Amino acid sequence: QVQLVESGGGLVQAGGSLRRSCAASGRTLSGYTMGWFRQAPGKERQFVALSGRSGSTTYYAASVTVRFTISRNTETSTVYLQMNSLHPAGTSVYYCAATTSASTRPSTPDYRYWGQGTQVPVSS
Repeated sequence: QVQLVESGGGLVQAGGSLRRSCAASGRTLSGYTMGWFRQAPGKERQFVALSGRSGSTTYYAASVTVRFTISRNTETSTVYLQMNSLHPAGTSVYYCAATTSASTRPSTPDYRYWGQGTQVPVSS
């Protein structure tokens, strides 16, 4: 069982930056693909970024490539999402998630463990 606890949310001005953290308790991140997702009001949850099981591969949604960076600290079992140049349209609840799926790009239902989600409002 993996429990994911998120932190680092808060109001951000357009063009600003924010770093989200996701700490895993219960076990290490070894063998888990870690993903970040977001859900805007009235919309479906969408993929943002992932860090592969080995920790050496990453993949990003086209809308955030260059602006966002996912990283992990295996010693502290924490995954980070650095978000730069935030847009008001990006106001969403952000979630981290974990999966043991062997796929290099797991689908959303493949993620078994989810964090509590945190609102990230971006003001104009």
